[in-house]
Amino acid sequence: MNARPLQTPHPALSRLTDRALLRTLGHVGGRWTAAPDAADFAVTDPASGALVARVARLGPAETDAAIAAARAAFPGWRDRLPQERARILHRWAELMRTAIEDLALIMTLEQGKPLAESRGEIAYAAEFLDWYAGEAPRLNVEGVTPHLPEVEMIVRREALGPVGVVTPWNFPSAMITRKVAAALAAGCTTVVHPSAETPLSALALAELAERAGLPPGVMNLVPGEAAGIVGQMCTDPRLAALSFTGSTEVGRLIATTAAPGLKRLVMELGGHAPMLVFADADLDRAVDLAMDAKFATSGQDCLAANRIYVERPILPAFTERLARRIARLKVGPGLDPGTEIGPLMHARALAKVAAQVEDALARGARLVTGGHAHPDLPLAYMPTLLVGAPDEALIHREETFGPVASLLAFDGEAEAIARANATDYGLVAYVVTRDGARALRMARALEFGMVAVNRVKITGGPVPFGGWKQSGLGREGSRHGIEAFTELKYLCIDTAA
Repeated sequence: MNARPLQTPHPALSRLTDRALLRTLGHVGGRWTAAPDAADFAVTDPASGALVARVARLGPAETDAAIAAARAAFPGWRDRLPQERARILHRWAELMRTAIEDLALIMTLEQGKPLAESRGEIAYAAEFLDWYAGEAPRLNVEGVTPHLPEVEMIVRREALGPVGVVTPWNFPSAMITRKVAAALAAGCTTVVHPSAETPLSALALAELAERAGLPPGVMNLVPGEAAGIVGQMCTDPRLAALSFTGSTEVGRLIATTAAPGLKRLVMELGGHAPMLVFADADLDRAVDLAMDAKFATSGQDCLAANRIYVERPILPAFTERLARRIARLKVGPGLDPGTEIGPLMHARALAKVAAQVEDALARGARLVTGGHAHPDLPLAYMPTLLVGAPDEALIHREETFGPVASLLAFDGEAEAIARANATDYGLVAYVVTRDGARALRMARALEFGMVAVNRVKITGGPVPFGGWKQSGLGREGSRHGIEAFTELKYLCIDTAA
């Protein structure tokens, strides 16, 4: 039931209490599925480069079988009472919470984030299962005031059909549940392609979903090479929708590929978030918020503050306090106690961060702390603070996805708004001020799908997560997240017949 066994298992795997959660085969139609030629790929620990597992590399035939299984399972799942679907989702959430230590260990081994952050993600991921379990019975039926005589008019929401789901490596469990729970609650079935860097978290969730009573074919997992699998999902007419989280560049490619079939798309794409710190802010609170907004998940988060604008009068004091905090961050393997910054996901991520820092320094930025890779942890970059890089610098035009904070001075609200909005992205913006009227003015003026005032942690089941402009299409979470996987049906019934 697993791919090739390892000759030398990763030593941390001995800490698993439920070894059955370490799945390495795909899951198609209720069966754990290997590639016909036994092809597989390596999943490695970013902290050490050590092999964690070898996972089945499924291909076109298995992807086709997964789509067929989702299509076959759809009528039965759609027609179940929503309360029955809800019970399974609740049970799945309970099993996740029971297995939180094992799930967090698996996540840290393949993704690299500190173990405390992995535990937090598992708890966060389970919340979406519970939220959408609650939403399942609440899919609305609307009565319409008739404009014709002797008729009743009703608008229903019905399940859209089988849904393709493509998830990223930075939140390998939460992005599964945020998407899949909404689709399942609506009555849809799913075909999931997890990131090749972090498939083990997804496969562990599939094991728990099966234990929770999810019927065969309702959630299928197809690990393997992304381009072929996702391309097939884009063009197969049996999938009614595709939900994707990843880069804007890949999102554009998916939209182009899926366009001939007019497939419905839900996409959460790039962020490049600004944080605006006004002179009236509580300075210590502002520094706390900047630390949280920049350095969670080692900065590998679409919500990370990529441009921190600080009103000029407080820039020196803010810089000094932030630098002290950054210099104290503990960098190390995610499994080490007390680690706050883990390794980046891969060498490409490290190279991108280094290139942005070098570009900023070449353009006149001042390096306050950091600015180099970790001497002993190959994929880790030291937490870094830059001040004064121009707006044209790469770090202010592209997402960093790494532990680098860049500070820019601004003068007044109008300048702050203009510079914050000067981007093709529009996911989230952060505002730090004690002036309530200013907070409302900024919230209205900022061209972003989410605006957080005096806090950073704003996401969760009840809220619509998503962006404007090139940061995505549609919303995840809230009732809007489930509506994306439904279709409206208008009924007009002649009562005189």
